[in-house]
Formats: sequence, structure tokens, C-alpha cells
Amino acid sequence: MPGSRWFHAALFAMPGLLLAAAGAAHPGVLDAATARWWTVLHVVLLPVFPLPAAAQWLLLASSPPWLRWPGRVAAFGFAAFYGGLDAVAGIAAGTVTDVQHGVTPVVGSLFEVGDLLGHLGAGCFLAASVLIVLAAIARAGRRAWPGAVFLLVASVSFLDSHIFWPRGVLTMVGVAVGMSLLHHAGSAAPARRS
Repeated sequence: MPGSRWFHAALFAMPGLLLAAAGAAHPGVLDAATARWWTVLHVVLLPVFPLPAAAQWLLLASSPPWLRWPGRVAAFGFAAFYGGLDAVAGIAAGTVTDVQHGVTPVVGSLFEVGDLLGHLGAGCFLAASVLIVLAAIARAGRRAWPGAVFLLVASVSFLDSHIFWPRGVLTMVGVAVGMSLLHHAGSAAPARRS
């Protein structure tokens, strides 16, 4: 079954589902009691956060170049900037809080930098998602609409929900469903001619 469209669609859902699971396990606040888990979780997430960008990159594969390349640049921007958020507001802030036995002004400064990186990354994710949706609708027509709605709503929610429980977890499930449905719709549709 590894060659089936549904199997591949399930693979496109995996990045969002992994991040939803991580969001469910993410501490609600960073303090001395949660600092170690906060740090460990963000170390584990380092290789996971780029996966949605990889899925976006692949969803753009059959798109016309004028959508494909800006979309791939935006997906790369998400991976780079959101990885920066993970390193700064995740690993560094958790480590500093653990070592200093509580949140200090240094942690506040790390969160300021991390928030900027996160907003840039989430904006890039939204931009790539918009281009994916345009390409999918051009290719698959109405079959792309369900996935388009899920992905766009989730991408807008991601701007401020990130992966935090509960909205961020639902956002990542929406990303998973949207990417999966868009891949399935695109793989079922013959390419449209202009």
C-alpha cells in the first residue's frame, strides 16, 4: 500500500500531527518547575519543526514556477525563522530558567527575540500556504476546496496560536488535514491546461 494516494496523503498529515502531539505535551508556562521539560521538548522539536516546510515544498512540486518558487522561498523562511524561535524561546529560555531557578529579565529578552522570529516564521508559513492553495485550486478545481479551507484557516490561526494547547493543537490538526486533503486532491487530478 505504500504507493497509494491515501498512504501519501497520510504522510503529508504527519508533520502537523507530530506538532499537535508536541503541543499537547507543551507546558503552558515556563517556570522553574517546567524549565527542564521545556528545554528537552524543544530539543526534540528541532528536527520536527522543518517538516511542515518540507511538506509545503513537496505540495508545490507540480505548481507553475511563478507559484512554486515564491512558495518554496516562503516555506524555507518558515523553517529558518521558526527553527530560530525554537532555539531561542525554547532551548535557550528553558536552559536559562533552569539554571537561574526561575524566569528572569534575560528570559524576557529571549522571548522578545523568539517572538519576532516566530511571527516571521508563521507569516512565511501562511504565505506558502496561500500559494499552495492557489496552485491546488488551479490544478484540481473544486476538489481542492476542503483542503484549502482547512489549510488556510489553520495557517491564519498559527500566526498567534503556535502549537500551544488547546488552540495550537487544533491548528496543527487543521494543518495536517489540509495538507493531506490537498495532496489527495492534487494527486487525483490531471494537470489543467491554461
